[in-house]
Amino acid sequence: MVRLRLRKVGSKAQQSFRLVAADREHPRDGRFLEALGYYNPRTNPATVTVDEARAFHWLQHGAQPSESVAQLFKVTGTLERFERLKKGEAVEALVAEARAAEEKRASSPKTSHSAGVKGKASKKQKEAKEEKKE
Repeated sequence: MVRLRLRKVGSKAQQSFRLVAADREHPRDGRFLEALGYYNPRTNPATVTVDEARAFHWLQHGAQPSESVAQLFKVTGTLERFERLKKGEAVEALVAEARAAEEKRASSPKTSHSAGVKGKASKKQKEAKEEKKE
């Protein structure tokens, strides 16, 4: 049985994932049939890219998404488009819609934690702020 699942890549502290179609019995980071996209949770917001035409192909041929991949498909709208494909919509139209949605997600601002996201101030930041007040 073929499963759509995440394959861990990157170093221990800087992990990202590839979305792959793999035989269920192969190890997580082992042999796979095809790479379908990638997922990087370290960016803000997380980067998710899926080759939906190939994902639709595997889903039509009985591949089962893992729980984490199913959640990513919900976020990107892939599962909704797959349901529409099963009802008879054209693959080309759905893939074009997916590309437009991906471009929209990609154009949203990606900021790092230190680049303006409000959070708890460090001791040095508090000291610098106090010095400015004096």
